[in-house]
Amino acid sequence: MDLNADLGEGFGRWTLTDDEALLDIVTSANVACGFHAGDPSIMRRVCARAAERGVRIGAQVSYRDLAGFGRRAIDMPPEELADEVTYQIGALEVFARAAGSRVTYVKPHGALYNRVVADEGQAAAVIEGIRRADPSLPVLGLPGSALHRAAEAAGTPTVTEAFADRAYTAAGTLVSRREPGAVLHDEDEVVTRSVRMARERQVIAITGELVPVEARSLCVHGDTPSAARLARRIHAALSEAGTAVEPFT
Repeated sequence: MDLNADLGEGFGRWTLTDDEALLDIVTSANVACGFHAGDPSIMRRVCARAAERGVRIGAQVSYRDLAGFGRRAIDMPPEELADEVTYQIGALEVFARAAGSRVTYVKPHGALYNRVVADEGQAAAVIEGIRRADPSLPVLGLPGSALHRAAEAAGTPTVTEAFADRAYTAAGTLVSRREPGAVLHDEDEVVTRSVRMARERQVIAITGELVPVEARSLCVHGDTPSAARLARRIHAALSEAGTAVEPFT
């Protein structure tokens, strides 16, 4: 099982994610590309540290929404969204290559991630933007999403993921952050459900149903309080349960 986290989510003098600590634990880093967070210096530093530790670098693309941290949906023409996805990947790739590494996958962030679960047009635009940057780049997302359907139709590789600290609906999608209980804060619960998702391929929905989960990567949100400690506990629990923690690329 791969373990990924959102990193580089700062801007200028402001920092949000504990990049140094998380890069010692995760196997894949979803690096903010400047549209919801991140700036050139942060991108360079995260890529350099990730390369030093052998952590895979992923472009976390988003709507252009610094003020809202990429969590506000924006109605963008598909061709503009595709261009902005390509632009973000290209910006991060320069810093990844300068560090002796490269961008190895793409993951949408926030409102864009949620939008492309069901929106076929926006999903197709994201895939077009990825293919323009590099047709071989896999896209990380929810299984059964419009994003993965668009990727499969275009011949883009897909990687499924699950979320350690987010509540699920009975349909296997994420509970909206606007709803109570959408983010889980009990570390013991998060660790237990992470092992269950990895070993038993299922999760208990917020309404009590057992939901099947097929994931090659497990996400821990970097902006969660004590994210590094939580990621370390998940890593240890997976290893103790006999699940190797290793990158999917």
